Amino acid sequence: MAATRIDCDIHPAVGGTRTTLLPYLSDHWKEQVVSRAIDGLDLNSYPPSMPLSGRADWRPADGSKPGSDLAMVQRGAFDQLGASHAICNVVYGAQAVFDSYMAADFCRAINDWIAAEWLAKDTRLRASIVVPIQAPDLAVEEIERRAGDNRFVSVLVPSQGETLLGRRHYWPIYQAAEKYKLPIAIHAGSAYRGAPSSIGWPSYRYEYYLAEAQAFQAQALSLIYEGVFGKYPGLTVVLMESGVSWLPAFMWRANKTWRGVRVEVPWVEREPAAIIRDHFRVTMQPFDAPLDATSVADIIDQIGSDKMFLFASDYPHWQFDGDDPIPPHLPKSLVQRMCEDNPIETFPRLKLNS
Repeated sequence: MAATRIDCDIHPAVGGTRTTLLPYLSDHWKEQVVSRAIDGLDLNSYPPSMPLSGRADWRPADGSKPGSDLAMVQRGAFDQLGASHAICNVVYGAQAVFDSYMAADFCRAINDWIAAEWLAKDTRLRASIVVPIQAPDLAVEEIERRAGDNRFVSVLVPSQGETLLGRRHYWPIYQAAEKYKLPIAIHAGSAYRGAPSSIGWPSYRYEYYLAEAQAFQAQALSLIYEGVFGKYPGLTVVLMESGVSWLPAFMWRANKTWRGVRVEVPWVEREPAAIIRDHFRVTMQPFDAPLDATSVADIIDQIGSDKMFLFASDYPHWQFDGDDPIPPHLPKSLVQRMCEDNPIETFPRLKLNS
């Protein structure tokens, strides 16, 4: 086990709006939450009762949400799975509500709650800033408000929102993120503004989860071809819970198509695969490669960069059994990089001794 093992994706759960976030909301939204009985803004992407949302041994005995108890998370992420530090990514419905002012106040409350009730109680924890992506100006305000706290190391957005993330109205968010050395963490999940599949609504949750890879591919292409990295060359994007094995074929096809239609996007001066290797990172749970060592080695080689991989357990989501969150058959040198070197390079604000 590496002396330093930085888990880049764990999920503290909001127990409930009224039971957890009420003290951190503004007076207006406190009144609205109580009078309108607002509670349970859980994303349909991660319904609490679904097995994927919480492994059986990581579910509290009292029936509360997996990830809602700090002590249980500490035992799971640190003692059982061996992390030395962990980044908290709160996946909750604040980024899905239609009222942008409500979204902004809930995001603010989530960030204040995670700072006071989690980060302040365990110096091994860091967090992503949850922002109201549906209102970029308010998202920038929240980044600015939290930027002075180096325990916040990235900006969290869902993989499926209202529009593709490369569109220019999102650029002020990237400007602020680059300014404060905050990677954009795109996490699996949907605001349900459109169908999870590019050609309609699936019948089963199983279909939706596999279709997430399409969303990550679409977001990567949008960010590249809209010119985000030409405008903000210091920006890094982390794909969280995206899977890994789709990357080689995606990169090959992106390069081939770029060569044929690059006249449409003359500002993209390099092959998309090179931009991906420089600006994108992926968390390593779920690891969706075949189980044999040869196939794993081939995928790692085809991706072509040992800097892209970040250790993650995705606790308490059920991505693997047992106590070892390291995917099988990875080279030891890569394990070292993805557990320590890559996270430190990817998250510049990640100061392990503070």
